[in-house]
Amino acid sequence: MSTRIISDFNADSTAEEVANGIDLSGKQVIITGAASGIGTETARVMLLHGAKVTLAVRDIEKGQVVARKLSSETKNKNVYVAELDLNDPNSIVDFVKSWKEPLDILINNAGVMNVPTLKLSPSGYEMQFSTNYLGHFALAYGLHNALARVHGRIVSVSSSAHLHSDIDWNDINFKLREYQPEIAYAQSKTAVNLFTVGVSHFWEKDGITANALMPGGIMTNLQRYVPKIVLEKMGATEKEGTLINTSNGWKTMSQGAATTIFVATSPLLNGVSGRYFENSNEVIANTGNSGSYGVAEYSLNMQSAIKLWRRFEPIVKKWYQRSSSDRKKV
Repeated sequence: MSTRIISDFNADSTAEEVANGIDLSGKQVIITGAASGIGTETARVMLLHGAKVTLAVRDIEKGQVVARKLSSETKNKNVYVAELDLNDPNSIVDFVKSWKEPLDILINNAGVMNVPTLKLSPSGYEMQFSTNYLGHFALAYGLHNALARVHGRIVSVSSSAHLHSDIDWNDINFKLREYQPEIAYAQSKTAVNLFTVGVSHFWEKDGITANALMPGGIMTNLQRYVPKIVLEKMGATEKEGTLINTSNGWKTMSQGAATTIFVATSPLLNGVSGRYFENSNEVIANTGNSGSYGVAEYSLNMQSAIKLWRRFEPIVKKWYQRSSSDRKKV
């Protein structure tokens, strides 16, 4: 039985505290969705510790503004910006083809939550599933060789929302059931967790590790589709909409990025793969009596992880096999 990873950090720990004493000089890092929220904070702390960081973003201009600010704040010029739309197979393939370096750390941070109406991505999948899971799976798949060159780590930002739904294998796209934004989000995050387990199975021989994490409650652009009345009930805002953020269990941006930094850099995770972390510690299974804490066993199930991998690997392979002239036909 594997030993549970326990650290000296907790929910109040900040990203800088977690990174204290860690040297990332020369390490190549890609962070998706790094133009805002905990992605930006993660990039800042990585840069402070000497890493070379690529902000993989949809909006290049916004990314460049953030990059200049981060470079100025950290005195680290090794911050780069690259275009990446996780819902567009062509964009993912272009990003991967442009990457020529070994890759030490891939942080799958970008995400979308509670899209109010059913939308399908260009590849034909429900938008939250496409963004949160499939796009990141395709990105990691294409970067496999770069990760394998240096026994890289994959860090996937998940959510406690995964506790609300396993994957509906017969109806991922809500063709047979009523679309529920919260369930679609939950399903996508279960898939994120299963991806990390899949890496532990399929890529163990390559020295690549992957782990998932729950960052905690942080007010970011992720909540843009969440109704104001719901945010108020969650304790995130006052009635007039003013952010509370650090009360009622909500974290600051630096606290929210702490577990990402921990999973990405801690020596405690050397060789560790296929696990789930919260508050910079590996969590126990949620048995139904733990509220929103812990991990659902179905989301770390090896058989499900293999099933998910084998279902989507052929699809992703085809994206990379298309010639340039054919790639418009998603």
